[in-house]
Amino acid sequence: QVQLVESGGGLVQTGGSLRISCAASGGTFGRYVMGWFRQSPGKEREFVAAISWRSGGSIFYGDSVKGRFTISRDNAKSTVYLQMNSLKPEDTAAYFCAASIKSYGLTSRYGYDYWGQGTQVTVSS
Repeated sequence: QVQLVESGGGLVQTGGSLRISCAASGGTFGRYVMGWFRQSPGKEREFVAAISWRSGGSIFYGDSVKGRFTISRDNAKSTVYLQMNSLKPEDTAAYFCAASIKSYGLTSRYGYDYWGQGTQVTVSS
């Protein structure tokens, strides 16, 4: 069993930046693939980014955030980060981190085993 807790959300202006974090406990963090998803009212949960557990592993981004967002992880701190730059009002959503022991299906919410409670990011125009 793994528990995930997001933090760092808030209100920013269009074009601004924000860094959100996800702290993991209850498992061996370095063995999990980590992902970020987001969801706004009335919309499907959307893939944002994922990072594999192994050294030199793969990183994936959703098309809507590619070039603006950066995912990273610190296994010593059992924490995954999402650096968000050039924010747009369309980025407004609750952001969720997720953990998976699998190495496939990681751009889908069905590919993950554990989820955090979410942190709200609001971008004003």
